[in-house]
Amino acid sequence: MLRLEALTPIASHAGSVAHFLAHAKQRIALTTESDLPEIRAWRRAFSKMGLKPTQYRCAAEALLRRLRKEGDLPSVHPLVDLCNAASAAYAIPIAAIDLNRISGKLHVRPAVGNEAYETFSGDIERPDAGEIIFADDSNRVHARRWANRQSGYSAVKDQTTDALIVIEAMHETAEADVTQLSTTLRTTISELWPSVSITDLPAR
Repeated sequence: MLRLEALTPIASHAGSVAHFLAHAKQRIALTTESDLPEIRAWRRAFSKMGLKPTQYRCAAEALLRRLRKEGDLPSVHPLVDLCNAASAAYAIPIAAIDLNRISGKLHVRPAVGNEAYETFSGDIERPDAGEIIFADDSNRVHARRWANRQSGYSAVKDQTTDALIVIEAMHETAEADVTQLSTTLRTTISELWPSVSITDLPAR
């Protein structure tokens, strides 16, 4: 995990995004995203959680499917664009969360069933009991079904100054690949936002 402080919504990120997307396109030109080892591992994890992998996909698979169909990914915010492109390139889910929207600590845990999750359209949902969620100390959910869908409430926006980047993988070489991806992101972010303070946080 990486913590970013003093983030701004301005960065010349187009080149970095294009580089990551070109790599992602090369990978899915050779095989379908569902056959990538990184995605297969998440599909197995979703199946063990009782979810249909073709109905609920990890965020990286969803990005790769969109990239295959549309040839590009939508621009949201420089940091989000960068994380989405890197996620597609590595086929590994990456969450970028506004830390100022988190109350207390962030926990990955099974839902009780009384937590609140705000969609990007502003609707409030209640995750099913047992569903793996990202939740803070106020019982607010910041991601549903583990690596499936983030909340609009804590999404990185123009006013975000402090952000948390979470990178998660399940495949055989996950540890090495996550380390490489984290290092690559850290280097790229430092180049795009020289004034941003970056702290490596241990996985919990």
